Amino acid sequence: MPQPARGRPRTFDRDHALLEAARLFWRRGYSGTSTRDLTAALGVSTSSLYAAFGSKAELFEEAVRTYAERYREIYRQAVAEPEFASVLERVLIDSVDEFTRPADEHPGCLLSSAAMADSTSTLDTHAYFAELQASNEHSLRSRIEQAVREGQLASDVDTGALTGVVQSVWHGLSARAILGTGRADLLATARLAHAVICGGTGASSS
Repeated sequence: MPQPARGRPRTFDRDHALLEAARLFWRRGYSGTSTRDLTAALGVSTSSLYAAFGSKAELFEEAVRTYAERYREIYRQAVAEPEFASVLERVLIDSVDEFTRPADEHPGCLLSSAAMADSTSTLDTHAYFAELQASNEHSLRSRIEQAVREGQLASDVDTGALTGVVQSVWHGLSARAILGTGRADLLATARLAHAVICGGTGASSS
């Protein structure tokens, strides 16, 4: 007679559990979130939690990477656009879309959360987020330099300064989203910034 399968129950929703855990880490950080907090929020036993994710530290790392890597993916897709105006539009508009996802799909902006100041033995969150931001900035600057070479931007554009402007707008949108600014207002800001930057750099915004 076959033995019943061990491990988490069939009704366990791993994606939902990961989202709920990410919400706790977003609000309280790693150290401020206990295993008891996690099991209560996820509605599972400690053994089921460990069976699904290995440990609290591994759950934290997966939650951070799962949601933070979405920002890297936005930049990856944006810099692949053939025209710089479209690159800029995707960086700003797609980021607003990410910042304003419904609460049942996203824990909040992990870059502006308690998780930023916390770490585990396996993931230095400050170093990880610094690397993520540096990677995005490097990708954007390389694409701006390409746009200058290809004549999509004025030849005298300061590529470093332009990268800084775009990143500053991005961080401002993120911060305002955290403070509760609505999607419509954020989109209006992003579109105005897009128009101003394109107008000041010679990029077509059509």
